[in-house]
Amino acid sequence: MKISKLTVFAACMLLLGACKSAGDYVEIPADVMNDKVKGAWAGKMIGVMYGRPMEFAANSDIYRDSIKWDPKNIEAALLEDDIYGQLNFMKTMELYGQDVSIDSLAKNFAYAEFALCHANLQARKNYFDGIPAAELSYPENSIHCEDIDFQIECDFIGFVNPCMPQSSNKMCEKVGAIMSAADGMYAGMYVSAMHTLAYETDDIKAIVNAALGAIPAESGYAQCVRDVISCYEKDPENWKAAWDFMAEKWAPYDICTPYLPFNIDAKLNGAYVVMGLLYGQGDWAKTMEITVRCGQDTDCNTATAAAVLGIIDGYEAIPEIYKSYLPEVADKCFSHTDYSYNKAVSQTLAFIKENVEKNGGSVDDKVYKIKKQQIVPAAFVKGFTGLEVAELVPVTDQSRWKMTGQWEDFVYGDGDDAPYKVSTTPGDTLETEFEGSGIAILGSWNTDGGRAEVSIDGKPVKTIDTYYVSEAGKYEGNRAYLFYILDLPAGKHTFSMVNLDNNNSKSSGNKLYVEKALIYK
Repeated sequence: MKISKLTVFAACMLLLGACKSAGDYVEIPADVMNDKVKGAWAGKMIGVMYGRPMEFAANSDIYRDSIKWDPKNIEAALLEDDIYGQLNFMKTMELYGQDVSIDSLAKNFAYAEFALCHANLQARKNYFDGIPAAELSYPENSIHCEDIDFQIECDFIGFVNPCMPQSSNKMCEKVGAIMSAADGMYAGMYVSAMHTLAYETDDIKAIVNAALGAIPAESGYAQCVRDVISCYEKDPENWKAAWDFMAEKWAPYDICTPYLPFNIDAKLNGAYVVMGLLYGQGDWAKTMEITVRCGQDTDCNTATAAAVLGIIDGYEAIPEIYKSYLPEVADKCFSHTDYSYNKAVSQTLAFIKENVEKNGGSVDDKVYKIKKQQIVPAAFVKGFTGLEVAELVPVTDQSRWKMTGQWEDFVYGDGDDAPYKVSTTPGDTLETEFEGSGIAILGSWNTDGGRAEVSIDGKPVKTIDTYYVSEAGKYEGNRAYLFYILDLPAGKHTFSMVNLDNNNSKSSGNKLYVEKALIYK
């Protein structure tokens, strides 16, 4: 079934019809707004801990084991990066205003004391390397730009923009640019739009359809969501058939970890969120169970789905089995922040008041009068959708690599036994021939990382700096991409790099840590 623009328009009209409207305004009673904000943050905490034990436990199959829940589990949400990561952005906005510059947002995120992975880690390194904040995650600067990271950290944007999807998209453009672009950005925009719309209606099908209006229809993310909707329309009782279809069509295209069974791409994980919402049909237990059983990044996906339900239902309607222990921890701070659950709720309400008034509405003790906003799609940016790895070439394969100079064998150990080659001296060279349309070099950054000049087909294309403030790249699931180029003419090419003698002044050495090459078609 093709989901047309008319379908999205009809969904938008259904949303508006479900609200109490006064001309160009939507009215939400103050007590209802408070309950929905409490439900949003409670849902995020409940969902992340419901899915946490199964995170990446099922990667190429449905999760089939039992799922256990203890209300006390919710306390561990205080330690979850799914929450404290986005609270970092909220804190920066609290300090400097919601119109704070992207540079301030990026700086506070880069210098935060918590560890980062994947797109967030690349954004931090790019910031330290001097790339402008607005360009940190351009596709040419971050191969991780379509990872799940922004989809995890965007919730607060929808929370603070009830019924205002234009304002939500505008905020997404700024915050999301730090770690995402293309489908990674659209993932955050889509999820945030669902949150904004959940304030207006309890019709999940309408929310899922209408939120598509926030992103370009030609994007891979929109195509992926439409596929889930189509599967649901055909058979609304059989989520496993939808899972099979999505696994076959979309699972092979994870640009971040195509060499591993786990998938951290925003599209597939976003599809699992939508599957949980549609097939769960508003039931908390069913929604969270389906989302978990879809597998992959279960804690993130279940947290996103449960946050949507939290807004729809409000805190008071959340089943007691999930929220009963929350009052015990409501004033305890999330890790790396001075935000508790209660403070997150109060700050969200303060931001909502500001945003409603700034966008032509009004707020008093009894009601939030919100000026209606049409959903306008973001501009289309081409990403990596459809790229597929054709070959893995370990650096230890002597038939494929030519090395000169002082290269040493290296293994991290401690659970990471992959063999590396490490260049130790300026002038060391590394070369391989390949056939395809792109190549990426995986390895590690480190405190003794050096610089290298990379050439393709004998022509210098980039100088890379592998210095980083700490060891980064240990364990296959979070390798560092030292270099990539993905838009070459299909055919035979030569990759080469040479260790330079002008290492970063902060680095203690000239080492280049290389594990493997990925060849793309």
